[in-house]
Amino acid sequence: IPLYENFVEKLGFYLEKEIKTGEFGALMQVSLVNDGPVTIIIDTKNKDN
Repeated sequence: IPLYENFVEKLGFYLEKEIKTGEFGALMQVSLVNDGPVTIIIDTKNKDN
């Protein structure tokens, strides 16, 4: 898709980094490091308290 490819090229130029692209829906292995504040949502059926 020319619009997407152009965007990736310009983003790489702006960030001065190689932008890697992949295939939508492909099986991928990713890693995650959580470092920082957390949001904890507590849900209850009792809305009065």
